[in-house]
Parts: sequence; C-alpha cells; structure tokens
Amino acid sequence: MRRYIGIFIAVVFLSIGSVGESAWQEEWDKVLKAARQEGEVAVSGPAGVQSRDALTKPFTDKFGIKVNFFGASGREISPRIMAERRARQYRWDVFVHGTTTGLTVMVPAGAFQPLRPALILPEVTDAKHWRGGGLEILGKGAEIGIMTPFQRGTIFYNTKMVNPKQFKSYKDLLDPKWKGKLAVDDPTRPGPGQATFTFFYLHPELGPDFIRALAKQDLRIQRDYTVEGDDLGHGRFPVLIGTADFLIELKMKQGLPIGIVDPRQLREGSDVSPANGAVAIYKGAPHPNAAKVYINWLLSRDGQRIFPKIMGYVSARNDVPTDHTFEWRVPQPGAIKTYDERAMRNKKKVISLVQSVFRRRR
Repeated sequence: MRRYIGIFIAVVFLSIGSVGESAWQEEWDKVLKAARQEGEVAVSGPAGVQSRDALTKPFTDKFGIKVNFFGASGREISPRIMAERRARQYRWDVFVHGTTTGLTVMVPAGAFQPLRPALILPEVTDAKHWRGGGLEILGKGAEIGIMTPFQRGTIFYNTKMVNPKQFKSYKDLLDPKWKGKLAVDDPTRPGPGQATFTFFYLHPELGPDFIRALAKQDLRIQRDYTVEGDDLGHGRFPVLIGTADFLIELKMKQGLPIGIVDPRQLREGSDVSPANGAVAIYKGAPHPNAAKVYINWLLSRDGQRIFPKIMGYVSARNDVPTDHTFEWRVPQPGAIKTYDERAMRNKKKVISLVQSVFRRRR
C-alpha cells in the first residue's frame, strides 16, 4: 500500500511540474509571437557605441526584432521623457539607465509599470540564479530591476605620479600635500561624483565632516567624464575622485598611465552601484510584448553575458563570469549602496551640503 501511495505522490509532483513548465512556455510563446508581429522595441539607454552595440544587435540576431535605440545620459533622458508624456506621447518601451533618474524622476512621475508581471522565463524568475537570493527590484511599485550592482572604484590616479599604496583610507586625501592637486567629478549634479559623495555622506566613519574637510583641499571640479580621464592620464592632475569607471578602464586599455585604487585596501571600502544597470518598462509602452521579450532576454544569462561585460560591470546573476573585470568589483558583504531608496532619501541633504561647500569653486 505504501508503495502505491509513494508512486501516486511522485506522479502528482511530476504532473504539477509539467503544468508549471507548460504554463510559462505557453505564455512565452504567445508573447514572443505577438512581439514579432509588433516588429520592434524602443529602448532608451546610456550613450555610447559600446552600450548601443550591447543592447541592440544581439537581441535582434536572436529574435529578429528591431531595436530602436536612443542613447543619452540619465540627466538628458528624463526631461525628454517628461516632455513627451506631458504631450501624451508614448514612444519608449524599455529604460536602461541609473537608479537616480529612475527613483527620483521616473517613479514619482508614474512613468514605469510594475516589473514582475513582465518576467516570464524561469531562469529570470528563479531566485537561485541571482546573487543575494533573487533579482533586486526597487521603487514604490517594484518597477526597477537592478542588473549590475558592483563595487565602484572611487580614487583614480596617474601611475607616473602617484604610488597607490599610500592610500589606506579616504582620510589620506586630507594630507596637506594634496591641496590643489585633487580633481573631482562634479558632485552637485547626478553622476559618479555625486554617488561618491553620497557614499562619503552615508559612511559612519566619514560623513558630512569629512566632506567639509575634503572641500578645503581646493578640489578642481570637472564636468566631462572623457576630459577627466584624459586630463588625469596626461598628468594635468595626479588624483581624480569619483568619475565614470567604465571610461577610465577604456582609457587604461588605450594605454594612458591611469590606475584605480583597489577599494579593498581602503579602510572604508567603497560603495556599490549598478551604474547604468537599472532596467524598467515604461508605462504605456507602444510595443508591450516586445518590451517583455526584451526584458527577459536582458535579464537572462545570454543578455547578462553581453551587457555587463561590454560595460565593464558585474552581473547580479551568479551564473555569469566576472573575469572580464577587476576581482574587487564583485560586491563586498555589507557595502554601502548608493543607488537604493535610502540613498535617494539622503540625496537632497548630500546635494545641499556639496553645493554649500563647493560654491566657491564653481
């Protein structure tokens, strides 16, 4: 009798598994068919040839669906989208930018739809595939998925002018010898400079007092990532604080004498950020099925083997290699996040402080 009961239970579980598999497969086939009929998907993403290539051709090659790509920074895309929506124009399907734009502009404006209903593929929905036990989703309505949380570099240096081993703490930057010799990506506007100063602000061993002390070092305010990297590489200043990691790595590959201080040697570490690795679906997407197919592809192992590698990021998936970048980029346990709701709640305080202390430098 027990034997028959065991067989019955096994058959039931197999049947349940089969039903579950057929359910998602049936939904996926239906959505994919409709997406191909729509024929295209409109994606707004980070500017640059690298990001465009990562976010367009591989998807089109796999599914035969055209990608209309618009590349811009987060601070450029938000006013455009808001203006279009005021005119009742809904041109975009998928958002691939940073969480500052997403959480402070798009979510409050109701520009995104909840993300979870669009997730279909088991390799995307199954928590076991994600570092941290599941895809991290932010926003009051769970609208923004975090694809690429990685440990950021925060101190960059000219290898011909600086020995990086001297940096054991960010407080080493307060040494009088650095006065007038430090440059920083403008922390008063959205970007990596502001993210770095948000990290300083939130860190219990640094905080507002450290920011005030650092400002007294007569930092040179920079406002163009490419120029920042070039100026550092050509020795116009020896140390740069808080610029765009991926552009610095590109400059390094081009042969400029630039290095990044390993945050593991700094007592305070560094922050974790996805950079332009936040993804969402616009509300009123003109190609809703293609948007779902695109999101599932981008979050799949195939998509995550492409976008993070080309951008120099680290995928949140635990089945994607990280050997294309520095070992220290994999998030360290307990590292401060400068991209989540807590960071955004403190953003106004950070901006007010940096505007105050750097006013004389503007």
